[in-house]
Amino acid sequence: MKKFVREFKEFALKGNMMDLAIGMIIGAAFTSIVNSLVNDMINPFLGLFTGQIDFSNLFLSLDGTEYATLEAAEAAGAAVIKYGSFLSNVINFIIMALVVFLIVKFINKVRSGFVHTPEPAAAEPTTKVCPYCQTEISIKATRCPHCTSHLDDAR
Repeated sequence: MKKFVREFKEFALKGNMMDLAIGMIIGAAFTSIVNSLVNDMINPFLGLFTGQIDFSNLFLSLDGTEYATLEAAEAAGAAVIKYGSFLSNVINFIIMALVVFLIVKFINKVRSGFVHTPEPAAAEPTTKVCPYCQTEISIKATRCPHCTSHLDDAR
């Protein structure tokens, strides 16, 4: 039992695990901000173009009875498909993906502005051309292996 507790403690207190926990907490807070943005700002705006449709109140009752609101259907115990809630979640996802994309793009732009990566130096040539037969040979060759000419310079 002591070994199990020790292994669990090592796992839980690793740096990556703590980073993941912090990321999840920030992600949950970010999710509530995006949900508020969608529900309080975007859905009312979309309602202007869709005839004041409230996405959160869009549902399909599976018992065949028509209910005035989702709350009334749920109070009656009817099984409902909440497609309006699904649409809101799809909008949330698209907005969240867009915001994450913009943040990553911004961070990459800032990072590339601060971090100068030097261009790689040109590689030293490893071959040369024989001046007699025009064959490509090793740069270290002193005699051409094709035409057997003596080469004046080692490069």
